[in-house]
Amino acid sequence: MARTTRVLCTVEETELEGDHGPIDGVVVTCTKCGESAESFGTSIASIRRCFILLREQCDEENYYTTEDE
Repeated sequence: MARTTRVLCTVEETELEGDHGPIDGVVVTCTKCGESAESFGTSIASIRRCFILLREQCDEENYYTTEDE
């Protein structure tokens, strides 16, 4: 069974390009490997969605978090 590692991420609020123009969003970047994910919205739900996207992209079983959590 793989060991889960706690990995800190940085969160940057930015404007993302939506179908009908710019939309506020977040970019979450893993401090371990530099991989990033983006999501529309700036709430904690948007940040958590990025954590899920990072888990899907990574071969390791990481627990992504920020210093705020």
